[in-house]
Amino acid sequence: MNNLILGLYIFFMSFIFCYSIIQGHLIILYIKHKKKRADSVEEFTDAFIPYVTIQLPIYNEKYVIDRLIDQVIKIDYPIDKLEIQILDDSNDETLEIVKKKVEAVKQLGFNISQFTRNKNTGFKAGALHEGMQVIKGEFIAIFDADFLPENDFLKKTVPYFKKENIGVVQTRWAHLNKNFSLLTQLQAFGLDAHFTIEQSAKNSANHFINFNGTAGVWRKSCIEDAGGWQSDTITEDLDLSYRAQMKGWKFKFLEEVGCPAELPVAMNALKTQQFRWTKGAAETAKKNLRKFITTKGLGVLTKIHGTFHLLNSFLFICIFMTSILSIPILYIKQNTPELKLLYQIASILIVSLLVLAVYYYVSLKRLDKKASGLKFFFQFPLFLSVSMGLSLHNAIAVFEGYLGIKSPFVRTPKFNITETGGSWKDKKQYIISTFNALTFLELLMCFYALFGIYSAFSLKDFGLLPFHCMLALGFGYVAFFSYKHSTR
Repeated sequence: MNNLILGLYIFFMSFIFCYSIIQGHLIILYIKHKKKRADSVEEFTDAFIPYVTIQLPIYNEKYVIDRLIDQVIKIDYPIDKLEIQILDDSNDETLEIVKKKVEAVKQLGFNISQFTRNKNTGFKAGALHEGMQVIKGEFIAIFDADFLPENDFLKKTVPYFKKENIGVVQTRWAHLNKNFSLLTQLQAFGLDAHFTIEQSAKNSANHFINFNGTAGVWRKSCIEDAGGWQSDTITEDLDLSYRAQMKGWKFKFLEEVGCPAELPVAMNALKTQQFRWTKGAAETAKKNLRKFITTKGLGVLTKIHGTFHLLNSFLFICIFMTSILSIPILYIKQNTPELKLLYQIASILIVSLLVLAVYYYVSLKRLDKKASGLKFFFQFPLFLSVSMGLSLHNAIAVFEGYLGIKSPFVRTPKFNITETGGSWKDKKQYIISTFNALTFLELLMCFYALFGIYSAFSLKDFGLLPFHCMLALGFGYVAFFSYKHSTR
């Protein structure tokens, strides 16, 4: 049994270590191709003004839909080359709000329509697929309900489609409410790393990236060539991205173009989003990984980065399992001194933490040059702790994805929150969560980690003490706010 526990622990830690090495390589690529990114800017000219359809897929967005439409009609683009299609699967008063808004915007001369379905089959993917059958644009810009594109969004993205092999132009997510709370600050901290280093580095090195579901523009013929929107995963954006790139289409990521959006402000809203992202990534890996690995014409590094990209949600299983196994490891180590060398070798895996620290520090300094080291050393451990605290919740999602257990596309609630105002506590009907068995298990994990802290002092072995402190903090934080932010 001891050998099994030790073997599993090393296996899961080894995946975390390999993942961190991939992140380290992304740092190198990001710095190496900095000049290349700066020199690749395309300017908007009157010689290339294609017809663009803006699709707004929504579902019960009564708090933000007015804000979204008002912002979209401010986009600076010839009105005779623009179509706005609201894909409205709502079943609440949002339908009537949109209907009235569409009529008012039509009076301003815009080609805008409300597209509704009798049944939201396929959820967001189904709406995008059906809406695409009646659009006029050869290019499709997509915005979720919580995004507010800048006025020059199309003029900064459309010019890249002059290259006929470009299938997608994706922009960086910015944040409307980054400083609303500690929870939103930590989300922004994590997302910024994805939208600076990861997307930029991979794109600069011609590795696969993904359309992030919103704040980007598709070439319609690329979608059709790749097989269209499909709803057999709940991350239809990641799925279509890989299918398109395996067909030879190229994607372009614009780090300098930010599209502001609202971050989830309630823990259970964040959990909803995280569950969809992690489960959908697992479903997409199950669907596409084998085909991706065997696709001809892709370089070895592209396949390595793509494999870890598709398997990134497996990281939560690794984190949770090492959390469970770490305490038995302490006692096994105490009773098997003959394995001392093996434990010393395993401790080298701590280098993964140092690589991740550099990864997130580079990202923080890229977007906030005035950020102090003190700010980083406060946010980084907290971010890791909360990520660990979400590992049980997300590991369940990943297991469901790998096992083929289907679940509906559950939207992330949006409440019209900015850094300077807005409230969500009187809108809790959008958060269908109570203190449930999962929250109780997260609380138990907090106490389990506290026992790990006790064990460190009892055994006088402090190698895993920081890890158990972060676990206790993370699971405690997630459990506490899951209860505090619940509907009861």
